[in-house]
Amino acid sequence: MLVRVCGRYVATTPPDLLAAHFGAVVTEGLGPPRWNVAPTDPVPAVCEDRSGERRLGPLRWGLLPSFVTDAGTAARRINARAETVATTPAFRSAFERRRCLLPADGFYEWDTARQPWFIHRVDGEPLAMAGIWETWRAPDGARVGTCAVITTVANDDVAPLHDRCPVIIGAADVDAWLDRAVPGHVLTGLLRPPPDGLLARRQASRRVNSVRNDGPELLDPGSSDGPVPLRLL
Repeated sequence: MLVRVCGRYVATTPPDLLAAHFGAVVTEGLGPPRWNVAPTDPVPAVCEDRSGERRLGPLRWGLLPSFVTDAGTAARRINARAETVATTPAFRSAFERRRCLLPADGFYEWDTARQPWFIHRVDGEPLAMAGIWETWRAPDGARVGTCAVITTVANDDVAPLHDRCPVIIGAADVDAWLDRAVPGHVLTGLLRPPPDGLLARRQASRRVNSVRNDGPELLDPGSSDGPVPLRLL
């Protein structure tokens, strides 16, 4: 499996707590807690609907723009680069009008010794990863909500492990980020690295490396080893 920056993450905070944190209404379809979210998995997302109501519901991780005919390409678009999200054909329409937040307890990165590390906020609050979303119509007519994480240059907290990290939207910028009436091109200033000191990192279990493994023990570095995924830098 090929894993890009922020190619696995943790999403275990209960929906009611996330909804309260982000001022959203919970919709149906959210799955159980996950300690090893992987590309093409359903993930919790905070979006604004056409009426302006903020909703917390599931999206599939791996953006499928409307012109794509093969759902199997979704894993190629789990991330969108901050530097090009406003101009890349697959992402620019979503960035302009369909932005979301992808809440996470933290995400994983690997060092050169193939050891996974768990990266999280130092204050324990959920990460509000910047995302974009699309509704894709499958050949059979089914409508599928999909998303991607926007990444930027790593801050000092992540740089020892990788040169990229997710864009984190601060509390003061959440309203503007989710507002569909605000065009994306006026928000490019938010696509910056997280402030240094916001994040902490600690070793995780090598069992994270297999998408078949899940559970709180993955945050225990003493758990047994597993195969290590390749990374695309």
